[in-house]
This record gives sequence, structure tokens and C-alpha cells, in this order.
Amino acid sequence: MKNGARTKAGLATLLWLGLALPPARALLEASMTRQMLIQMPLLALVGWWLAAVVPAVWRNAINRWNAHGINGFLIASLTGMLWMVPRMLDETLDLPWVEAAKFTSMPLLIGLPLALSWPRAGFVLRAAVLVEAIATAFRLAWLYLASPVRLCSSYLLDDQQRLGQGLLVLGLTLCVVLGWKLMWGHVRVDGA
Repeated sequence: MKNGARTKAGLATLLWLGLALPPARALLEASMTRQMLIQMPLLALVGWWLAAVVPAVWRNAINRWNAHGINGFLIASLTGMLWMVPRMLDETLDLPWVEAAKFTSMPLLIGLPLALSWPRAGFVLRAAVLVEAIATAFRLAWLYLASPVRLCSSYLLDDQQRLGQGLLVLGLTLCVVLGWKLMWGHVRVDGA
């Protein structure tokens, strides 16, 4: 195993343990915005970093099954859709097994499949994934901003509104970054 892979695995482990500590969980889960825009992406990042230490034998088996990254993207998308349901945010606060499922599925079923699939995907598939991520941010922003009632019983309406605003900013930022990259940046399609 290379030093870079060990470093990523170490960082992933430290980040996961840090996020799992009760003070960090309490801080991040006290706000709907922090749970969705900080905690969940960081858990996915743990899985992304863990991809560096997937043994070659497993990676080869996964690559045969994950032609062009399609299956990995599908698993990540379906898992992500589950965690976007407002009820799931409530359940993570009320049921310890749902919290454990979040801490397991976000890294292993979102971050890891994305990391293993991204290099295998072509330009068009990557573009489709990024465009869908932007569209999802805008759809959720609209849902949280337009709803006159709380969608999560554990969070107040103003927190829901802040999350909608945050998702709107995220979607706009991704649009600007991708537009800049396409207009003035170098777009690599070689799997890196």
C-alpha cells in the first residue's frame, strides 16, 4: 500500500471517528442545514478516501461488475435519494439504528462507489451525474423554500428555510464552477 493511500485511509478513519463523537453529532445534527450540508457530505468524503485502500483483488472484481461506473453511480444515487427524504433526517435523531445506518451507508454506499466509478466513467456520464446533482440541489432548495409547513418535525421552519437557501447557493455555485471549467478550464476525460 502506498503512503498516499495510507494517509487517505488514516484521514478517513479520523474524520469518521470525529463525526461519530457525541459532541460533533450533537452540534451537526442540531441543525437541519448542518446535518445535510456538512455532516452528510463529510461522511461521503470518508468513503471517497477509503477507495484508496480497496485491495486490488476487490477492485478488479468491482470493476468487472461496474462497467463504465454506471452501477456505482446507481447505488450512490439510490442511497442519496433515501437520505434526502426529510423523514430520514428525523429518524436519525430518534432511532440509533437509523443513525448507525447513516454513518455506514453514506461512506460505503455513496462515497466509495462514487470514488470507484468516477475514473471509469466517460465525459458524458460524468456530465450527467454533475447536472443531476445540480438539479437535485435546486429541486430540494425549492421544496424547502416553498413549503409552508415543516417537513421535518425535529427542526423548525426557519432552519428548513436556511437549508433551502443553502441548497440554492450550492446549486448556483456548482453551476458557476462547472461553467467556468467548461469555458476556461481544462476538462479531462482520461479518468483522472
